Amino acid sequence: MGKKKLAIIGAALFQHPLILKAKDMGIETHVFAWAAGDPGEKMADVFYPISIREKEEILEECRKIGIDGIISIASDLAMETVNYVAEKMGLPGNTIEATSISTNKHLMRKAFEANGDPSPRSILVDSATDIDSIDLEFPMIVKPTDRSGSRGVHKVQDRSQLRNAIFRAREYSFENKAVVEEFVEGDEYSIEYMSYEGEHWFLAATQKITTGAPFFIETGHRQPAPLSDEMLEKIKSISEHALETLQLRNGAAHIELKVEGDRIRIIEIGGRMGGDFIGSDLVPLSTGYDFVKAVIQAALGIKPEEPQIEKYEYAGVNFIMTADDVVTYEQFKREHPGTILREHIDSDFSDAVTDSSNRHGYYIFKFPER
Repeated sequence: MGKKKLAIIGAALFQHPLILKAKDMGIETHVFAWAAGDPGEKMADVFYPISIREKEEILEECRKIGIDGIISIASDLAMETVNYVAEKMGLPGNTIEATSISTNKHLMRKAFEANGDPSPRSILVDSATDIDSIDLEFPMIVKPTDRSGSRGVHKVQDRSQLRNAIFRAREYSFENKAVVEEFVEGDEYSIEYMSYEGEHWFLAATQKITTGAPFFIETGHRQPAPLSDEMLEKIKSISEHALETLQLRNGAAHIELKVEGDRIRIIEIGGRMGGDFIGSDLVPLSTGYDFVKAVIQAALGIKPEEPQIEKYEYAGVNFIMTADDVVTYEQFKREHPGTILREHIDSDFSDAVTDSSNRHGYYIFKFPER
């Protein structure tokens, strides 16, 4: 019997661990992405210079190849193609309907409201919306309906800022729409899950660090998050109910939420592994669980090993936003030798960081204790 054939949607840096793991597992990798010189183009067994948005063209190629599974990590946009091809070819994945709901912030809010999942009030805005009629209380948060990675996100304090924030968010949106939401106070966390045929396994809670208002660009992540056992159990219950609301029953899930006192509200959920190295690096470093292997197995219809996490270690990533952060990085390296496991730092800091796609580097670290 020949090698299993796995289609991987995307070739950028965050897909790197996925391609490597598949090859280590003896799986033939077929990588699809717009040709841009990304690492996955050379790493793949076969590379196809097709944009990840070209669902029909990718489906046609996958039928020719005879793939056994299709997958991506850390990209909402890629998941639309992943689950479209999977459903059309009868392969494991989440449904097209589940993908539509979980990759559109407006549809997600509607589903949460209908099923009693705690989340902020939200209003859909398009070209026909009377902006003056929006009756949420300030401050508000404005987002594109269908983008991730902090793209087009803006917190507004008054009505004079609202129109420009909506224009900016709609410019980022593929469907030219935005959502305006009540701003939720509290500490930010992400919750990482692995699911197989509706069985949900909690992996880790991650503390998120951002630039704050107005753009909320992630500057770092810490795992496991400093949460009480009681709060963590409450978060798990809410998270698993929300996964069922969105019909996310196979593969990785990344749940973003805020906690204020004893109140939890879901910000959004992606039917994919968390980006920013959360799923690919921090989860295995803190838990010992091979998350990337598990999502590959699920995509191939093989039940992954259920996680048995007895003790968490402490893992994190810091992102380089400015030249000043390099000074902090160098001090960190001096004071904690041997704790930095991987790093990349740009040499040019002339461009301002506007979202998570153009930060100037990162370093991933691990400690045995918090």
